[in-house]
Amino acid sequence: QVQLVESGGGLVQSGDSLRLSCAASGRTFSSATMGWFRRAPGKGREFVAAIRWSDGRTYYAASVKGRFTISRANAENTVYLRMNSLKPEDTADYFCAVKFSDSADYGSWGQGTQVTVSS
Repeated sequence: QVQLVESGGGLVQSGDSLRLSCAASGRTFSSATMGWFRRAPGKGREFVAAIRWSDGRTYYAASVKGRFTISRANAENTVYLRMNSLKPEDTADYFCAVKFSDSADYGSWGQGTQVTVSS
């Protein structure tokens, strides 16, 4: 069973940086795409970024492109989300998720980590 554990959230000021981590276990991830999503207070879930494990190809939402960077550490089965130039509108619960090449949907999710950006 796949397990995803996020960490690294916190309270920061506008313009600050944070790095979120997602430790994955329970399966071989060579065919996986790992994604980060967020849910702001009172809003729906939003895609943030994703990385294809096999070749490192990355995908970003327009709202974070140029400020956020997703990366992976193969040996540790860990995915990172480096968030720079944070804005109050980045305040949300951040979740990592995984989908495999045999599925179109993200089937496993972490418990989330909270990011609060004060102005």
